[in-house]
Amino acid sequence: MTEWTEDELAQLAAADELQITSRRPDGTLRPFVTIWVVRAGNDVYVRSAYGASNPWFVRAKRSGSGRIRAGALERDVLFNDAEASVSSDIDAAYHEKYDRYGPRIVNTVVGPKAPATTLRLVPSNDGQR
Repeated sequence: MTEWTEDELAQLAAADELQITSRRPDGTLRPFVTIWVVRAGNDVYVRSAYGASNPWFVRAKRSGSGRIRAGALERDVLFNDAEASVSSDIDAAYHEKYDRYGPRIVNTVVGPKAPATTLRLVPSNDGQR
């Protein structure tokens, strides 16, 4: 496990969308899914817009690891639960970055139910690109 570089954090903060995938039990990657991503402090977070039963989220939680890509950045990551204490910071980051899409869409990733579907993306050295 390692930390994000400042350049990686800047790239992820600037990316409108992120592609994310999780590992199958045999180590191969599933197809990528496109989602929103935010930076809060020196951490990177994603949320499942349609709840904890969203298939990509279920697979990510089960697997615990996968890969992300945004523009030229591609990294293996671990999927960790986000600490409850940063939930309001993550909400604020989603509002700042995505409010231009309107409340109907942004409200799928903010609010009291959102912490249960939040993953902190932790860079991993396994297969780093």
